Amino acid sequence: MSYFITGTDTGVGKTLVSCALLHAFAAQGKRVVGFKPVAAGCDDEDHNEDAQRLRAAGTISASYGQINPYCFPLAIAPHLAARHVGARIDFSRILHSYAELAGQADEVIVEGVGGFCVPLNDQQDSADLAQSLELPVILVVGMRLGCLNHALLTVRAIAHSQLKCAGWVANVLDADMPALQQNIEALQERIDVPLLGVVPYQDQANPDSRAVAAFLQINLLEQ
Repeated sequence: MSYFITGTDTGVGKTLVSCALLHAFAAQGKRVVGFKPVAAGCDDEDHNEDAQRLRAAGTISASYGQINPYCFPLAIAPHLAARHVGARIDFSRILHSYAELAGQADEVIVEGVGGFCVPLNDQQDSADLAQSLELPVILVVGMRLGCLNHALLTVRAIAHSQLKCAGWVANVLDADMPALQQNIEALQERIDVPLLGVVPYQDQANPDSRAVAAFLQINLLEQ
């Protein structure tokens, strides 16, 4: 089983949770690999930091190009970043890379870009990509003010796309968030899939995905 990881927004910890899932599955003896189909924001070598972290967390050998087929210099909405360099994100290229990785691994963790409905080209968005991959979705909820609305809207969008939401993760972004536990409970009451774990506040400059793996209950996922 592989999973598509989406978030309530950009910067909510998709990469951290994706890497943690890779470590957790690897601890079960599975061959795992991360996949970042589209990344906006890269270094002088056309490498994206999030994609590099995913590659490092995997257990199979894969080239950077396999892990991240589309990487654009500007850290802006992906369809705009692609347009800036005269490119267009083509799903067939992504699906080909995914098939290569899936042929080598037991688990492919696919990290989306931005939120669930962010545009990827003139006609398609991240939800369309998840549909094309036919993967169950894991939602990362950034626990901060406004998260209830963002989380519930995203769950509705996943359902509207006729995809299975396999579970969600509460990632604490605000160390001093008022009523944190009550917000988590409010989401548990309204999201009818397992809460896979609550990730405590992390050092944003150097989050520890191996340590975070211990907070995830992957046994709650349907295998």
